[in-house]
Amino acid sequence: MTAAALPATTRVAIVGAGPTGLALAVTLAGAGVDFVLLDRLAEGANTSRAGVVHARTLEVLDELGASAALVERGLVVERFRVRDGRRALAALDFGRLPTPHPYTLLVPQYDTEAVLLARLRELGGDVHRPYEVAKAEQDEDGVTLTMATGETLRAAYAVGADGMHSVVREAAGIGFTGSAYEQSFVLADVTMEWAPGRAEVALQFHAAGLVVIAPLPQDRYRVVATVDDAPREPDAAYVQRVLDERAPGQAKVTGLVWSSRFRVHHRVADSYRNGRLLLAGDAAHVHSPAGGQGMNTGIQDAFALGRALAEDRLDGYEAQRRPVAERVVAFTDRMTRIATTRNPLLRTARNLLLPVAGRVPAFRTRLTTELAELDYR
Repeated sequence: MTAAALPATTRVAIVGAGPTGLALAVTLAGAGVDFVLLDRLAEGANTSRAGVVHARTLEVLDELGASAALVERGLVVERFRVRDGRRALAALDFGRLPTPHPYTLLVPQYDTEAVLLARLRELGGDVHRPYEVAKAEQDEDGVTLTMATGETLRAAYAVGADGMHSVVREAAGIGFTGSAYEQSFVLADVTMEWAPGRAEVALQFHAAGLVVIAPLPQDRYRVVATVDDAPREPDAAYVQRVLDERAPGQAKVTGLVWSSRFRVHHRVADSYRNGRLLLAGDAAHVHSPAGGQGMNTGIQDAFALGRALAEDRLDGYEAQRRPVAERVVAFTDRMTRIATTRNPLLRTARNLLLPVAGRVPAFRTRLTTELAELDYR
């Protein structure tokens, strides 16, 4: 839609058209709830960022009518393998999980957004771009959103799906408790020759830090690594050096598609609602990318919030979803700290205990269920 198409009023204003905002819009459109979805960018992002869609999210997308199209675009992987250098420590198999989707789907975030947008348009909705929300003010009867251009939108409710630096969260006066990790993270999509192959996601431990290698469609790989001080835009040679250090002799990078450096926080909003202002996705929680659960948790937030808005039971939304965020943040924080410890004694203990625990079926089932977020139904 063009900028001129902004209506004067709506029931639900959604700020941010990433996966969370799109999933919320699809949920509302399917329920016949009037909404306006706003985004400050003139077009959707074309970088891949999140690359993992877990089983519980695919179950949600089943209900939204979007899973089949996404699976067609993605790469189905059933196994995660944990190593320290060349030494295998544990293997996690998703193939026996009690779900219609017993696997992890590897797919770039722009494909997830494209599928959700196509589904939204099938239902008669769209994104209003570019509209940057500069201010959100609520009263007893509704919320007034003021754009950077001075235009206004009146809504009964406004949802912040606008990321870690949420304008809606700030307007609501909701705290964002937590802190940042000391290390920076490198994210890169590359083409490469990778000895373990494309049938698994590899979590590589090393004294210098964690590196995760996941296959993506189009013969690409996603590389995520913790580093002390990464360059702003890591090049192929930098990614190769990280892999040579942490997975020696296993990788040969042949091309760089996209890369970024970022800092990671672990935070949860003090509440998910203040009156008519609500939060979902990264506006409500951010955490380590270990396990690939950020976008997944946000899409599940959106589905729960959309149903709560449609069924007029908003009081239950925070009670349902905030404990999930606390659990995901705590789980990914533990994973990150275990994977990145540089204490020689702790590394030795970890590498001795993981193979033992990994042979226990209950441990493997518990860990795969947690990663797949199936306990969050």
